Amino acid sequence: MTPGVNHLLRRIAPPLLLQTVLMVLAGLAVTHPPLHLWRPGENAVTDRLAANRVPALDTVTSWLSFLAGTGAVVTVAAVAVLVLLLRSRWREAAFLGGAVAAQSAVFLLVTIGVDRPRPSAPHLDAAPPTSSFPSGHVGAAVALYGALAVLVALRLRGPLRLPLCALAAVLPLLVAGGRLYRGMHHPSDVLAGLVNGVVVLLVMWRAFLADRGRSTAGREAPHRPPGGRAVVVVFNPLLVDVDTLDRIDRVLAEHGCPAPEHAATSAEDPGRGAATRAVEAGARLVVACGGDGTVTACAHALAGTGVALAIVPCGTGNLLARNLGLPSDPARALAEALGGEPRRIDLALADGDGITATTVSAMAGIGLDAATMADTRRSAKDRYGWPAYLPPLVRHLGDRRMRLTVTLDDAPPVQRRAAMAVIGNVGALQGGIRLLPDARPDDGVLDLVLVHPRGLTGWPEAVARLLTGRVGGGSAGREAPFEHFRARRILLTADRDHPRELDGESLPAGRTLRLAVRPAALLVHLPPAAERQQAGSGAVRTRGGGS
Repeated sequence: MTPGVNHLLRRIAPPLLLQTVLMVLAGLAVTHPPLHLWRPGENAVTDRLAANRVPALDTVTSWLSFLAGTGAVVTVAAVAVLVLLLRSRWREAAFLGGAVAAQSAVFLLVTIGVDRPRPSAPHLDAAPPTSSFPSGHVGAAVALYGALAVLVALRLRGPLRLPLCALAAVLPLLVAGGRLYRGMHHPSDVLAGLVNGVVVLLVMWRAFLADRGRSTAGREAPHRPPGGRAVVVVFNPLLVDVDTLDRIDRVLAEHGCPAPEHAATSAEDPGRGAATRAVEAGARLVVACGGDGTVTACAHALAGTGVALAIVPCGTGNLLARNLGLPSDPARALAEALGGEPRRIDLALADGDGITATTVSAMAGIGLDAATMADTRRSAKDRYGWPAYLPPLVRHLGDRRMRLTVTLDDAPPVQRRAAMAVIGNVGALQGGIRLLPDARPDDGVLDLVLVHPRGLTGWPEAVARLLTGRVGGGSAGREAPFEHFRARRILLTADRDHPRELDGESLPAGRTLRLAVRPAALLVHLPPAAERQQAGSGAVRTRGGGS
């Protein structure tokens, strides 16, 4: 089990276990001597409501019960989680799905410990076999619709935000009243259901969302950018909204930074010009908010200057950020990075036929990966995240293999056939899949992998090796689907034009791709967790920074 999963379990399991125990004790206190509260007092409430029923309220409360029933809750939760996952909102999906699942688990455990009969009033619904205490409908409504209210408040802007939040927040209270009206629960049952849902929401909020936009306030950060020195936030306006910028500004303020300048990127200037002007103006920190293109453009301008870069991942791939151990949430990533020390990492200088010399921070490739990126629409990436690459990838699996001449440093060239070739400063793809297991961003060399499965039938083996971490490395032989090389300078020459990409950005097709490492070229802020990674993990070692 990974450290991240262990950390989440420590934040979730103990409070939920304590909640379950306390709710069982509360249920036993309500239903057993000496309190025995429910028989004399609570039945009177449901009896009076039953005596004053009217058809209109019968219909309204029936719909309320339906909205909080198992079928509706599971369906709405599943659709919402799927939409969030497709938009790469992993933490928000875990928050919503976890709240619904945890509420159900606590509810079932409490009903086992508290076997309470239903009220004596006539029931308008078929009574399930579970205990009346606590109300499952009410707990589920709080968990689902309360979670939706939180996400609407976080994400939605405009006139609909407040009404939708209010509706989602009030709905569980209406469900609670409806369950009393329909004779399905005592007042203490619905109160316990409300408590169950609210506590679960708080636990899941703390586990997944509480640190959004919050820095490591409360502990002394090992490094703070010098007060009074300029900070420039370079952001991609297509990926970064006003809310995210506000959160970034708050994190900077909490770490003692002056009010930053904001510089938007454009198609003509993806960030290099803004970062260059920041250096010329005396900035000591540049914050790159965007995808890999924005980060690499800023890195190109900052290389060799001693001006530190802080990376705020807001794109689809975020390869460099992922490999440096940064969280996917923008504000949390910045907070953790500023809580650590600036470290030096390598970059690479790339060129080739039709390519003006430029910087690569993560990976470059020719062949299948570049063809996939070229055929993936930006609208699909914005909508679905990295899964948008899968359909084009499948379409190109049968493409004709490349004939490559591989030249490493001053060694004699070697000939190979491959579906794709990837040169990396880092080694991990999305999902933690390590395509280049030996690659590190601070080792002073570049890593090359040639992928050459034997026909279409060889792709399942290649995928299986990727998913299980058996991609070789070091002395892997040519018979495997993956062949690895390491060098300071790598030149790939193809027999004909092929698609190429640099840090996820598609380039015109060409025959050559050349990369040369620039050791320790960039000063970048890293979170303490990344600094503590052991050698071989792919994260940087604790190599000193300084300017």
